[in-house]
Amino acid sequence: MHESVFTALSIVIVIASLMALLMRLINQPLIIGHILTGILVGPSLLHLLSSPTTITTFSNIGIALLLFIIGLGLNPKVIKEVGKVAALTAAIQVVIIAGVGWLAGHFFGLSFRQAAIVGMALAFSSTIITLKLLTDKKEQVRLYGKITIGILIIQDVIAVFTLLFVTSQGNSSSISASSLGVLALKGLAAAALIYLITRYILPFMHKLIAGSQESLFLFAIGWGFGCAALFQGLGYSLEIGALIAGVALANMAYAQEISSRLRPLRDFFILVFFIYLGSQVNFSSFHTDLGLIVVATLIVILVKPIIIMATMGLMGYTKQTSFKTGFSLGQVSEFSLVLVLLGKSTGVLPANLVSVVTIVALISIAFSTYLINYMSSIYKILQRPLSLFERSTPQHEHNPAKHQYELVLFGYQKGGQEFIKLFQSMKKDFVVIDYDPEAIDIMEHQRINCIYGDATDIELLEEIGIEKAHLVVSTLTDHDINVFLLKLINKLNPRSIVILHAESIKLASELYELGASYVVIPHYIGNENIGTFIKNSDLKKSEFIKYQEKHLAYMNSHYALEAEK
Repeated sequence: MHESVFTALSIVIVIASLMALLMRLINQPLIIGHILTGILVGPSLLHLLSSPTTITTFSNIGIALLLFIIGLGLNPKVIKEVGKVAALTAAIQVVIIAGVGWLAGHFFGLSFRQAAIVGMALAFSSTIITLKLLTDKKEQVRLYGKITIGILIIQDVIAVFTLLFVTSQGNSSSISASSLGVLALKGLAAAALIYLITRYILPFMHKLIAGSQESLFLFAIGWGFGCAALFQGLGYSLEIGALIAGVALANMAYAQEISSRLRPLRDFFILVFFIYLGSQVNFSSFHTDLGLIVVATLIVILVKPIIIMATMGLMGYTKQTSFKTGFSLGQVSEFSLVLVLLGKSTGVLPANLVSVVTIVALISIAFSTYLINYMSSIYKILQRPLSLFERSTPQHEHNPAKHQYELVLFGYQKGGQEFIKLFQSMKKDFVVIDYDPEAIDIMEHQRINCIYGDATDIELLEEIGIEKAHLVVSTLTDHDINVFLLKLINKLNPRSIVILHAESIKLASELYELGASYVVIPHYIGNENIGTFIKNSDLKKSEFIKYQEKHLAYMNSHYALEAEK
């Protein structure tokens, strides 16, 4: 039996590897390949997953690791920053989508309870899919990423109580308020225990825990799985427990090291989760329930994001933040699958409705994967009509995630490291913006404050408080991007010192004409020399104007020499 399980799992992994190579070849998201692998090896086709318990256990390990690592990257202050908008948006969205889902189910002939369960299943978004895609794009620290994570947490809590309610339907017609109160108290007690341990015990065990790579790795696994099992045992989901476990360690010095070491393990087990997800599809009732599948899918991928966008727009958020948050949540949750399976086991739902929700989940997950990966491009196309979901004067000044950085650096490579060393020696609050995921990984490992993003993303520039920065440095050599940055900063923050890089004297002259404080040309002065001047200038723009005059004189003489030749 053990040999057959090992053989079947090995064949599944080999197929998944080949499918992943195919997805890379045709430039498609790997998640789609993993789900297609699940469909291929599932009962609908090859039927290789003969031990569903084993594959479920592996997928649960992947879920716990993913949520634990996400928690490690979250600062507890995030809850304070986006708690209000996340809670209100999640509550409104769940209520409305559950109601719309109930109406759709009632229209297709479902009973009251059946339609209610299907409606609730459509209301929840996938924590696993969304967080995986956000972390792959390095955007979990963006404002919309933080709000999205907050909404997912609120949805998960609502889902737990929904599961408890559905469970009670198999035994009685109602659920007592006391059982809900006991569940809430258990959760608070567990969270308080975790807080006390991380606040008063773990700091004294720092050397013992981080003394070796092996002990740190084992501690991380034990802590993450232990907290997940604790919350699962109390009646919550392992996702909530794993996320809380990560958040509890987020401020520890070794949090980044733990995250780096667990990622390869996470990637393997989360692969198994997606394969398991694909294996659950059953097309036997596809034709008879096609109408319900189409309507339910539209509710999930279209109506749900619109509700979220409208709610956030009324709260004063920009159309870009609302759009990215809304469409990041346009899929069906893994909780939804658990919910309908539970409804089936209690006799409330027939088997065909489980297949309906599973198919809707797979379609919406596939659609959401493409949408999130190409979200910025889609937003640029829809930017004008999306103004409908934005106030005439969005409340930028009330942006809870806005941070005022004194120094801003665009670009880690090509000299950015020298500026980082300079900023660190100046002991001023700074942030590095880069579009290279590898550069972000390096900086995160070095615990450098960085954000993955595009220098032309206006909303990102607003989030970092570019209008209040004293010094902005761009090591980027893309002339169009530098021109964009310079014009925007001169409009929002004319007092700021702006240092740019150019590859030729001609391009440098154009940047000077547009108002650059200084332009670095490789053969004239290096980053180290300009760094010394920055440190000695005390960030006074008048000093840069004097320095600029010497540079202009050099460029004019260089032009004169070239003219003589």
